[in-house]
Amino acid sequence: MTTRLSLGTLDAISKTATVPAYRRDQLSAGILHFGVGNFHRAHQAVYLDDLFNLGLDHDWAIVGAGVLASDAAMKDKLAAQDYLTTVVEQDNNKSGARVTGAMIDFVTPGDPAAIVARLADPAIRIVSLTITEGGYFINPASGHFDPEHPAIATDGANPDAPKTVFGLIVAGLKARKAAGLAPFTVMSCDNIPGNGEVTHAAVSGLARLSDAAFADWIDANVAFPNGMVDRITPATGPREIGIAASDYGIDDAWPVFCEEFKQWVLEDKFPLGRPALEKVGVQFVPDVAPYEHMKIRILNGGHAAIAYPASLLDIHFVHEAMEDDDIRAFLAKLEHDEIIAVVPPVPDTDLNDYFKLIETRFLNPKIGDTIPRLAQDGSNRQPKFILPSAADRLARGEDVVGLSLVSALWCRYFAGTSDSGKTIVFNDASAERLQAAALAAKTDPDAFLALSDIFGDVGRSDLFRRRFAHALKTLWEKGTRQTLRLYIEGKLAE
Repeated sequence: MTTRLSLGTLDAISKTATVPAYRRDQLSAGILHFGVGNFHRAHQAVYLDDLFNLGLDHDWAIVGAGVLASDAAMKDKLAAQDYLTTVVEQDNNKSGARVTGAMIDFVTPGDPAAIVARLADPAIRIVSLTITEGGYFINPASGHFDPEHPAIATDGANPDAPKTVFGLIVAGLKARKAAGLAPFTVMSCDNIPGNGEVTHAAVSGLARLSDAAFADWIDANVAFPNGMVDRITPATGPREIGIAASDYGIDDAWPVFCEEFKQWVLEDKFPLGRPALEKVGVQFVPDVAPYEHMKIRILNGGHAAIAYPASLLDIHFVHEAMEDDDIRAFLAKLEHDEIIAVVPPVPDTDLNDYFKLIETRFLNPKIGDTIPRLAQDGSNRQPKFILPSAADRLARGEDVVGLSLVSALWCRYFAGTSDSGKTIVFNDASAERLQAAALAAKTDPDAFLALSDIFGDVGRSDLFRRRFAHALKTLWEKGTRQTLRLYIEGKLAE
């Protein structure tokens, strides 16, 4: 027997899950959020739900927005359950469900006039984004905003008919300026180093294509705080929907499953005010960069490192990959020898202890995180999570045996079959050219590194090229498991 999630059924659901301690009619909008996916609902929305449960800051509720077909599908699912979400937190030793109610509305995707009107509402003081690493129109090799991207060029030529998130934000800021209203703060919640600066570059860079003076106004008046976000949140599928129903009796069209751990570190740059998130565990610091480097390189880099050997060995779940002795030892050696060694110090943090925590989190079997999720979108993730560590080591004259092996594993993965011969299903906007380059690299390793928009200067390094070529040759000749063992034993570079 299940109960359909809605405001009217919260009393019944409270028997198996924690429900909001506040009433929905006590909330009013203060944040408009682009990209209402699983991570947002397991992270920012949970922090706000915690704050609202304390009886605080009820004028900071969330209004959803988006521009993709997936955003429209999410709106339909959430609207049918009064914008409530079941969040199932699963740790190694315990699990529990809660219903969050921090979202109160969702502007119809595909209706730019309605979104701009909401952005111009003086009640909206923060505009936040979770649009994935690939959503910022960054040239992967340079790390800078790409004003020549077709979607950006189109918005730049048609600023009154925006189709991208950044075009909508620019139009919303222009509408506020015309009305004499102070600009909202723009807050990225994506895993990108300097995500506030990257967002600033995208918003200002797009505005500059049509109105240089307005771009100057944005530079002078709009705040873009940097932030680091962290919580492992797998994709939702039939498994998760089924567990919500069978274990908690909740009929939720799109529940969120996540680990118990969560972290959010933010710069305190909010001219129009902000919710008192420090009361629910958010760290406000003068400089987020050390925390970003730590998380992106050690955790996200770790995910990127295990994704491809696990795929090549036909391993589906992340915890199963970490239970494989060779993959776990490969990750530990890579982290300690090549990644942690070039991560700058982080206040009050032991980086080796941080990695031990990450190992425990990766080993969590309950959340059902998958290797295909980690392996997707490598063309955006590798330049952000792996190659910066390689660039730093090369600049210091240090070896890159392990990091070049990660790139070789990614290349071998894009040849399209696992070691057992199973077909690999790709999820990457650049899959076609990546596979073509990976197949060419079987006889000419430089063919893969020639993807200069991804590898940049790292791909032109003589040392990296030699290490990559040897690792790729070994993968083809000896297979993934033996190659990992050679690396673990310190024999891969011989």
